[in-house]
Amino acid sequence: MIRCPVCQHEEFEGALYCSECGAPLYTRPITTQNLGKGSTSPWAQQSDAPPPADKPLRVALYLVESGQRIFLDGASEWTLGRRAAGQAVLPDIDLTPYHAYEQGVSRLHAAIRVYPDGRVTITDLGSSNGTRVNGVKILPNTPHTLQHGDMVALGKLFFQVLIQT
Repeated sequence: MIRCPVCQHEEFEGALYCSECGAPLYTRPITTQNLGKGSTSPWAQQSDAPPPADKPLRVALYLVESGQRIFLDGASEWTLGRRAAGQAVLPDIDLTPYHAYEQGVSRLHAAIRVYPDGRVTITDLGSSNGTRVNGVKILPNTPHTLQHGDMVALGKLFFQVLIQT
């Protein structure tokens, strides 16, 4: 068992964040170099400068539990959530295959937006279980800027943001 350094709640070995207070439990940051056995990112070199106009920014979500990547291509804004029977409005990125319901992901949980100047933001869409960036809960309906390597939790579904410039 791991004891949370903030609230002293006990978690199972391998937990990344405290399920009670959301504090990070890992001792070293997860980077694209340690995404899994033999896995290296083609996006290893990053820059703080905005991308040139002729070279679009690429964003991917690395799902911690499954080890899969979801590439955000073809638009500038995506909604994240899960499908449910009879749902009229569907998310752009359906997280149902990744046990979204069990992890506390709302039907329309959050939105990720890529701006022409190279900024990437996430906005919680008033979800039931909240959105955390690097263990800190963000305010609903308020864009929060993301950086390469940030850890995001939609409820208890964790992903790392990968940004290629």
